[in-house]
Amino acid sequence: MQPSAALARISPSPTLAVSARVMELQRAGIDVIGLGAGEPDFDTPEHVKEAGIRAIRDGRTKYTQVDGIPELKEAIRAKFARDNALTYAQDQVTVNVGGKHTLFNAIVATVDAGDEVVIPAPYWVSYPDVVQFAGGVPVIASAGPEQGYKLTPAELQAAITPRTKWVILNSPSNPTGAAYSVAELRALGEVLARHPQVWIFADDMYEHIVYDDFRFATIAEVCPELYDRTLTVNGCSKAYAMTGWRIGFAGGGAWLIKAIAKLQSQSTSNPCSIAQAAAVAALTGPQDFLKERARAFQSRRDLVVSMLNQATGLSCPRPDGAFYVYPSVAGLIGRTTPGGVMIDSDEAFVTYLLDDARVAAVQGAAFGLSPGMRISYATSEDLLRTACERIQTACAALR
Repeated sequence: MQPSAALARISPSPTLAVSARVMELQRAGIDVIGLGAGEPDFDTPEHVKEAGIRAIRDGRTKYTQVDGIPELKEAIRAKFARDNALTYAQDQVTVNVGGKHTLFNAIVATVDAGDEVVIPAPYWVSYPDVVQFAGGVPVIASAGPEQGYKLTPAELQAAITPRTKWVILNSPSNPTGAAYSVAELRALGEVLARHPQVWIFADDMYEHIVYDDFRFATIAEVCPELYDRTLTVNGCSKAYAMTGWRIGFAGGGAWLIKAIAKLQSQSTSNPCSIAQAAAVAALTGPQDFLKERARAFQSRRDLVVSMLNQATGLSCPRPDGAFYVYPSVAGLIGRTTPGGVMIDSDEAFVTYLLDDARVAAVQGAAFGLSPGMRISYATSEDLLRTACERIQTACAALR
């Protein structure tokens, strides 16, 4: 027995590998600060936890509709109307086992061998692997720091071919925190309007984590002409600190939602019934804490950006959202560690940080754009300050 050809087309998640390594070192009693995980350190809100507990006590522990209970679909419809001025019917809403599952379902349900999917880089690590698992071809469009880590209309136009089936837009972005303005979305929409065969996967998972005066918008809201071929994707993981509850959702064309449900019926079946009840409470309950948490993340962002830009050889842009920074390590390539190891790549640098500074980050190569690294600031300011001091010391020690 050998693994399938489809499995051979993908790699284990590098971000999860870093998190596993950190936990292993911490279990061994080693003082490691993990800045690799994309997970809020805030707890799930009390009213959401209580809704989950109540669901257990009320016996809501049986199978549900494959792609979500009606109450949750109604809550999602209300969320899209409230936050995004988008109207979806119940048969235009899908509920999945996290946002990654939404991605997997949408791509596997629609992509045939040789179909192309345009993915701006840096990208979330799962995008190209899921496309490759489905037999598709990831078309990587570089969006470097010189353009704010955002895809330009000219680059989008150049990446589209007759075989293009999807374009993935993630705003605010994992791993850079870059976010598209209304004007930037409209400019991309003008390109997409010329290519009616192309669908848009709008990954809005970090919608509520934006800073300063940035106004979040999603492309189907800005470009109503693209509504019929946009899958607007979101979830409870980031905004509501519900990563372990595993609830993602999306709104889109009824035929696509039906196709996703068909695939889900033969894979996971319904998302956890208890998590669905908790998600209803998250989406329909108090929302004021979202801005409070965004302000806390903004303070952390400012601290990390300032301290990293004081480190020798690092250059760290200031993101508009999410809870990541993506500093360039180009100024450190070619230097040598105190142990005599040449830093010849961003992977070599993050290995050095882990081994010598006891700080875990994720190499830029994992996200399709080097030389850089992703640092998550979803932890306390005290830990972030200590981590950044260690990074500064490690950079200064290179020769």
